[in-house]
Amino acid sequence: GAAEGFKDQGNAFYVKKDYSEAFNYYTKAIDACPKNASYYGNRAATLMMLCRFREALVDSQRAVRLDDCFMKVRGHLREGKCHLSLGNAMAASRCFQKVLELEPSNSQAQQEHKNATAVLEYERMAELDFEKRDFRKVVYSMDKALGLASTCHRFKILKAECLALLGRYLEAQSVASDILRMDSTNGDALYVRGLCLYYEDCIDKAVQFFVQALRMAPDHEKSRLACRNAKALKAKKEEGNKVFKDSNFEAAYRLYSEALAIDPNNIKTNAKLYCNRGTVGAKLNKPDQAIEDCTSAIKLDDTYIKAYLRRAQCYMDIEQYEEAVRDYEKVYQTEKTKEHKHLLKTAQLELKKSKRKDYYKVLGVGKNATEDEIKKAYRKRALMHHPDRHSAATPEVQKEEEKKFKEMGEAFTVLSDPKKKTRYDCGHDLEDDSNNMGGLQTLNPASLSLLWTV
Repeated sequence: GAAEGFKDQGNAFYVKKDYSEAFNYYTKAIDACPKNASYYGNRAATLMMLCRFREALVDSQRAVRLDDCFMKVRGHLREGKCHLSLGNAMAASRCFQKVLELEPSNSQAQQEHKNATAVLEYERMAELDFEKRDFRKVVYSMDKALGLASTCHRFKILKAECLALLGRYLEAQSVASDILRMDSTNGDALYVRGLCLYYEDCIDKAVQFFVQALRMAPDHEKSRLACRNAKALKAKKEEGNKVFKDSNFEAAYRLYSEALAIDPNNIKTNAKLYCNRGTVGAKLNKPDQAIEDCTSAIKLDDTYIKAYLRRAQCYMDIEQYEEAVRDYEKVYQTEKTKEHKHLLKTAQLELKKSKRKDYYKVLGVGKNATEDEIKKAYRKRALMHHPDRHSAATPEVQKEEEKKFKEMGEAFTVLSDPKKKTRYDCGHDLEDDSNNMGGLQTLNPASLSLLWTV
């Protein structure tokens, strides 16, 4: 009758690959004869070609319920394929198992059953790797699974979430946007969009997406947690910044530490928090702690200029000039500004100065010592190392003491002469071709008598 006519027309359009028209005629056939399994089977096949697997699954299940044994094989195969494409690997596996019970040698069912088993294994591996925070492996497993379950939103969302956790925000946004184009109310996709913004430190915009996700799916636990974390993180960071501006550094350190404990996954915000805490550490005169925090910030974001600058300054403060030069070089390579060039040159000069004799250390005085303090220190140390005091010592000891005595004279010659001292302090002596400190003369023992009468 009419139903068969519609079916034939549907078949003709199906052969021409005009699946939309085929769908229309198969629907007319079903309307005319709703109890015919083959019509549902054909429409299911058409819907599968149109990638409308959820609807195809419903038609496949109807066909199986209405049909005899021969048609059941095709029906179960279609049903299984729909389940597999949607990512329901366990249900797919059961369908293919039914086919194999009816036709043990069915090669298509054998292959599809293997595919379903593989998808289940990829899911299992992804779950374990997610717990281990090995997000790259999760992305790999989900790509493999999506090769067999192409329309599974769940796999796509897990992949997108891991891309966001890896800092690959554009890729994550793209996956989420594709899902939202097909399903604008998808809570998972809205959550991933929010997550990307949250991890890029756009916290207010992120909260809007989490709220929208919760509106679409009130029991979306990840959105609820992310929303709470985002708000808490913003509040703690702002509170820390406020007390820092008020010079309450101990409180700022505590608040930044509390903020860092909120969400270890938020790399960008945590990098800023570590750098802020490093600044506090420097203010509290704890340079090693400050360096450690800046290093943590750089590990999270190796392009974070502010963290390199802060760490370099700390290295300068504790006279670790090689490390300071390395950081300033990195900064200058990234941003070639006059200021960065000046900082690098200063660190390089200090490094050179640190590699020559430290005359202040030789005399045991600080770099801000007065002329009088320098004289007193020289007098005291020169007496201690004077060769006459060690005439009864072994030749080795005499040699060592004489060397120290000469160093004393060298140091005093420079630091007691204002011009030479200024050149030494500024590092201008390093520009001299010779390494004799501009023709320095070491003091001989006889010159000591001059000092003792000062």
